[in-house]
Amino acid sequence: MSGRANGPLGVPAFRRLWIAGFVSEIGDWVVLVALPVYVYQRTGSAAATATTFVVALLPGLALSPPAGVLADRWDRRKLMLLVSLAQAVTLLPLLTGDLVLVNVVTAVQAALAALFEPAKNALLPTLVPREQVPAANGLVALNANLARLVGASLGGLLLGCTGLPGVVLVDVASFLLAAALLATLGTTDPARASGGPAWRAWLDGLREIRGPLRPMVAVVGLMATGQGLFVVLFVVFVTERLGGGAAEVGLLRGVQAVGGLLGGLLVGALARRLEPGRLLGASLVGFAAVAALGWNGPHVTTALVFYLAAFVVVGVPGVVAGAGMMSVLQLHAPDEVRGRVMATFVSLYDGGQALGMVLAGALTPVLGLSALLNAQAALYLAAGVLALATLDTRTPVSRPGT
Repeated sequence: MSGRANGPLGVPAFRRLWIAGFVSEIGDWVVLVALPVYVYQRTGSAAATATTFVVALLPGLALSPPAGVLADRWDRRKLMLLVSLAQAVTLLPLLTGDLVLVNVVTAVQAALAALFEPAKNALLPTLVPREQVPAANGLVALNANLARLVGASLGGLLLGCTGLPGVVLVDVASFLLAAALLATLGTTDPARASGGPAWRAWLDGLREIRGPLRPMVAVVGLMATGQGLFVVLFVVFVTERLGGGAAEVGLLRGVQAVGGLLGGLLVGALARRLEPGRLLGASLVGFAAVAALGWNGPHVTTALVFYLAAFVVVGVPGVVAGAGMMSVLQLHAPDEVRGRVMATFVSLYDGGQALGMVLAGALTPVLGLSALLNAQAALYLAAGVLALATLDTRTPVSRPGT
């Protein structure tokens, strides 16, 4: 395996995967920002906005277990290529602008993403040296936040200038370009044993959730519930508390990527000093502190510049936490079951997000926006403290296939 001295980007296969992810995620962020704003503008309802997000998560909850089995039995590179092409085609019905079709297409896209993510996350540790896995995840996070910076801002502007069709066409183009890059990845995925029924294979993967992976169940669940609250309430926060519109929503979601870029660059250096579990816990505590400051800012000011600064800062621990979480999961799951382990945690994360979204839609009229936003910060704080208290700080032991 090449690239040991030059870092993960010195590995050609990882470099192509990294670029493909950047292109695809720009399109994802265009849609992710534009669709909830579109639904909220059409309905004026936080509950309807929450419904759109929940619909996006349900297929992932149902399909993540078989997706993990596929990622451990099929060529992961080819699976990702086929899924990217299908995602491009199935976006086209959104051109009608129909709200029912918005939910249908959102569900289909979520189902396809459920097939893609376990394959990508299981493939990554096989492309780079083991000690470079945290740095590789940091680069993926850097990539994702650069894409957010471009895509989130573009999503709000496109929706305002071209309506939903312009948003859809940009995302279609991004999937097609990503598929072209994946087709030239230049690596083959090793064959793995495929005996036994899928349900038994999935159960075998569940049995690999042991050691440091067990406390990660609670840590990831808390993180996901907090994120579910955020994605629904953020639109309401910007529109009602800050008096913003589509452009402001896109801008504030986008500038978080500025801090994310710094966080992605820092992960490699931090990972040389902290084990992934400590990296995760410390960054979650920092994230919670900055989030609480931002949510309570309207008591002092509603100046847009303050929130631009707050969302830039929160991007740093957010990216470090994501890289730490992914590294813990990848480094403690052997290759032959890594797809199933990753898919199980995707299901857990989607379920936690769905719970947070349902709570956001149901409890906002009862408890109020401020209480729920502070609850979101508290969930991240709890996740960070739990990670620091329970995750194994020793270097992961090498396991077969990793």
